[in-house]
Amino acid sequence: MDITQFLRTRHGAATMDSLRKAGFTRRTVAAALEAGSILRLHRGVYVVEGAAPDVVAAFRADGLITCLSAARFYGLWTLHGDEDLHLSCSTGKKRRHVIHHGACLHPRHPYMPVAGVADVLLHALRCLPELESLVMVQSAISRALLSTEFLKSKLPGNRNGRIRKTLDLVLPRADSLLEVLAHAHFARAGLRVRMHVPLAGVGEVDCLVNECLVVELDGGTHLEGKQVKKDQYRNNAGLRGGLLTLRYYYADVVHHPERMVAEVLAVLRNREGGRYAPARYAPGWVPPS
Repeated sequence: MDITQFLRTRHGAATMDSLRKAGFTRRTVAAALEAGSILRLHRGVYVVEGAAPDVVAAFRADGLITCLSAARFYGLWTLHGDEDLHLSCSTGKKRRHVIHHGACLHPRHPYMPVAGVADVLLHALRCLPELESLVMVQSAISRALLSTEFLKSKLPGNRNGRIRKTLDLVLPRADSLLEVLAHAHFARAGLRVRMHVPLAGVGEVDCLVNECLVVELDGGTHLEGKQVKKDQYRNNAGLRGGLLTLRYYYADVVHHPERMVAEVLAVLRNREGGRYAPARYAPGWVPPS
């Protein structure tokens, strides 16, 4: 691997220390500079053409990428992007399109100008709307990068009470951000929700609401023919067991959660009011088993 290929594995930029640890000598760096295959960003930092703008900006500012901007470096779930760059800078100098965060107190990324995952999540919890930070935290915890208890220990006192309540919504297991969001919306609506519940004849369902309503959260694979048929059979099995089923998709959970919750509440009210009971005007219409 030559020096330009190596830099591209680092999003297009690296320090001299990183280059040296990778086996590139100062003579190699000097030759690449003279040939024009790499450029010196500033003292001790080198880039190739097409380097990631956020990484270049972090090196220029002598800062660390953090919060929402750092999610991609750790493969964390996010709901929305941000045009602004979230940075932790020692100088705190005001820059256009940069959101400044406090100092980083935990080990940073081993070679990129990126805060460590602990600081990334703590910054996100203090900076972002509740659900935005929740999906990032859930993603990190699901991958065992850290624990909820660790984060709570870093957020003591009354001033962090709201943030600790956000952490109470973290699930022991979440297979997608849709599960995290749906659970949060249902819990906030005062519903009793259990996730990943095994049901006889049905299999594991995403959500069981108030012990009587199954809510399934379907991704793109659920639109495939074989999966659609399988899902319909699961619905049938649930009905045989006395459980109704509602299904929701990404757009429902992410963009129209209030409508989803309203529909769930409507079905629960209908069930409580007896609208799904056998027709009273035709007793005995079901043949004996």
